[in-house]
Amino acid sequence: MDIHCQKIIPAMKTMKDFEKFLSSRYMYGVLLEIHISQLKSVFHYAGQHGKKLIVHVDLIQGLSHDEHGAEYLCQEFRPHGLISTRGNVIIKAKQKKVLAIQRVFLLDSHALEKSYQLIEKTEPDCIEVIPGAMPHIIREVKERTNKPIYAGGFIRTVDDVERALEAGAVSVTTSNKDLWKHYEGH
Repeated sequence: MDIHCQKIIPAMKTMKDFEKFLSSRYMYGVLLEIHISQLKSVFHYAGQHGKKLIVHVDLIQGLSHDEHGAEYLCQEFRPHGLISTRGNVIIKAKQKKVLAIQRVFLLDSHALEKSYQLIEKTEPDCIEVIPGAMPHIIREVKERTNKPIYAGGFIRTVDDVERALEAGAVSVTTSNKDLWKHYEGH
């Protein structure tokens, strides 16, 4: 299964979330706030369950959020992908041949223009747009960059998910377990 066939990508903040993900039908998930000491066992259990993990580098506790931290993650754990707001992490992920997802926070027009400049420099495989509950911006970023878009942040309802997907997002990253459950059979 290709990651872009999965409408929802569960985002896990706790070990309880991770356990729920392991018992789900989802293949791909995003590791958020986790301590570096838990990575070995988390990747071990994910592998046992046939799951593929994307690591949000900026949120790993005890790990430098730079290209050295990214290199360590890629060499030690071989994640399916890395998410980061930092260009040097995205560049390292691409060098290591893992999915490179540039996270962009769209606070205003200035932030959007800065994000376009960063995307042009880093050439990520995909872009995660935060907040994802802005269909017109998802559409604009998709058209301007021609990259697969993940929508995340402030996605609270099935309607929010559907609007993001209709606007051009390939998937929605969410920690909302009700949405995980709703889309699990799709």
